[in-house]
Amino acid sequence: MSFLLTKRAQLCLFYPLIWFLSSNTFANADWTTWFNQQIEQNPTILAAQEKLNRRYSLAQGRGKPLYNPELETELEREGSDNNFRVGMSQTVDWWDKQSLRTAEAEQSRQLAKQQFILVHQQKTYQALQALVEWQIIKQQADLALTQKIQLNRLVELVKQRQEAGDLSLLDAELTILGLSEKLSATAAIEVALKQAENSVLEILPAWSPQSQWNKIPSFFWQSKINPSLNQHPVLMAAKADWKGLQKSALLIQRESKADPTFGVNAGRSGGDNVLALSFSIPLNVRNNFSNEIKAAQQQVLVAEATYQALYRKQKFAILASEKTLMIYQQRLKRWQNLMQGRSERFSQLLEKQWQSGDFSTSEYLLALQQRTEALNAGIELQKQTQLAYLNWLYQNGQIEMGIQ
Repeated sequence: MSFLLTKRAQLCLFYPLIWFLSSNTFANADWTTWFNQQIEQNPTILAAQEKLNRRYSLAQGRGKPLYNPELETELEREGSDNNFRVGMSQTVDWWDKQSLRTAEAEQSRQLAKQQFILVHQQKTYQALQALVEWQIIKQQADLALTQKIQLNRLVELVKQRQEAGDLSLLDAELTILGLSEKLSATAAIEVALKQAENSVLEILPAWSPQSQWNKIPSFFWQSKINPSLNQHPVLMAAKADWKGLQKSALLIQRESKADPTFGVNAGRSGGDNVLALSFSIPLNVRNNFSNEIKAAQQQVLVAEATYQALYRKQKFAILASEKTLMIYQQRLKRWQNLMQGRSERFSQLLEKQWQSGDFSTSEYLLALQQRTEALNAGIELQKQTQLAYLNWLYQNGQIEMGIQ
């Protein structure tokens, strides 16, 4: 595990810090407060909280005494005498079943807590994914809009040059065809942008594209975590379930043993005062509950195997998420190095070459399309890297660390 922690530390140190920089100045605490409030108000989280409260209430009930005392009364008439008795009986927890019930309740509370944490992390993960998707589609929409404006300007320039006799009718037609194609692409990306906005609003109802909270602030991407596989909520929940079933199996074994009941009563019978003691105990001669005990022990083995399987599965899920993130980071860094400052210079150079007649209109349009595809490739790499980073945090059970 020491190797994994070293690689995780490297991921944190070298993760690009320039993404999602907003024009507004984000106050870390304010964004964190806003985001957490939105998550807490989500109906899924509210339902999970009530489930947690219910499990806590049931667990609290399991911690209370096992038997209540019983009041016994008897009244009869025998000749001229009125006979009566009043007594009290109490079943005694002879085998200390209560301690196991309390221990079982504690494991139930731990299980409920970890299940709530899992639901909370899942909703946080979904919200952050939705914000990333919206931000990326917004960048793609801005790029498409910029290209549409560029093509509109090109149409005007083509008309001017056509009137001056510099360009043929074919050049004008090619430009208009390019613009019509871009109009269709722009419409598709605008629809996708609206769908992405709705996805965010479903989870964060107070979010708005114009809000100062519309983007994930840069500090989130600088999160430093100290993951421990044993502390992962999935594994802690599975372990709590396993340990709880162990307590339940022991409890079933003890419950197969009968508890005695002691009683005392007093009264009058035939004109005389009567004082009596009573004792009773069930005789488990027809059924010793051995099958129930065996079934409970087998269920413990199932829970243990499930925990071991989840541990192995989560371990490899973390390794896979790390490798995926590192690959995307390397590719994005390579793209940034290749494209640094080239996009704008390339666009200006293209127009200059076209204006001077070195490029035909068809060549110019093709070059513009290649530039757009290169920029979109960078946006897609950014998206995949950010989603991989979120998945890495989520697989480590640390998705909420960036917003604490």
